[in-house]
Amino acid sequence: MNLEDLYRLLRKGHVRAQGMIDTVPDPLVLLDEKLCVLTASRAFFETFKVDRDETIGQHFYELGNRQWDIPELRRLLEEVIPKSTAVVDYEVEHDFPSIGRRTMLVSAHRLFHPDNNSRTLLLSIVDATARRQHEEAQDMLLGELRHRMKNLLALVQAMARQTTAKGRSGEEYRDAFLGRFNALVQAHDLAYSERDETDLQEMLERTLEPYSEGPTAVLVEPGPTVPLASRQIMSLSLILHELATNAIKHGALSAPKGQIRLRWEVEEASARHLRLIWRESGGPPVVPPVSSGFGTQLIEFAARRELGGSVELNYAQSGLVVEIVVPIGPVS
Repeated sequence: MNLEDLYRLLRKGHVRAQGMIDTVPDPLVLLDEKLCVLTASRAFFETFKVDRDETIGQHFYELGNRQWDIPELRRLLEEVIPKSTAVVDYEVEHDFPSIGRRTMLVSAHRLFHPDNNSRTLLLSIVDATARRQHEEAQDMLLGELRHRMKNLLALVQAMARQTTAKGRSGEEYRDAFLGRFNALVQAHDLAYSERDETDLQEMLERTLEPYSEGPTAVLVEPGPTVPLASRQIMSLSLILHELATNAIKHGALSAPKGQIRLRWEVEEASARHLRLIWRESGGPPVVPPVSSGFGTQLIEFAARRELGGSVELNYAQSGLVVEIVVPIGPVS
């Protein structure tokens, strides 16, 4: 075998090895003992939007405007790996210049060598952003179910106490309480109904009916017609139930003369938005919470993540004011 045959054989082996690396869907990068890039997979270049010419031979921390110069990753490569043959699924959360904030799972293995003294590192990188967001959503959902059950039981107890017994027979009290309880059941049915659309005013009135025994405790002011999709109904209903439950326990509806007023408007800016305003008055002085409880987190999650909008809670001493802004579709 002459030098030309040897070169051809080596080149063929290199091409085959690179082809194997490029077949792997997750980004791979091979680093020498000085953490300079020996080679990388096609998935690495495509995922992080960098070119081969500006990658091969470069120090890993210098790549892509130093997007990999991350303290956690430095510790992994410089402290953990030298003491171990492999590290699996080391989580790195970082703002990458070309692709935004991502959660990456980095696994590092020292390349196998017969003398077991290799300093060459093979890094595999898995984008776990969607998985983490799904896990967070699942955790929030489970927390929501526990929280809603707790609130539902507390609400039924509050309804029983708030339903006036004075001057009523046992049968009249029962009918009054069951009337409100049935309204609560109907409001929950509306939130989880399979109807394609429900008008905002109908949803507000039916959702909030169980929370007030008197005719003026909860006032829903007339406003423009706004059809809501089932997903929007569920999320808005969740927010309203949370606000109303808190109002019964601590806010306006815990006082005899307390009142809640709701109004809304449709903003026609670059896109149509619904602005819904919840205003409490006549209740005990409002004390802003020291920390954000699960109920507040639930409201913010529903408004931002599920409805794609925003929510602002103003703990004015005279009464809580909440503004919810969510995008809505064009008039059909």
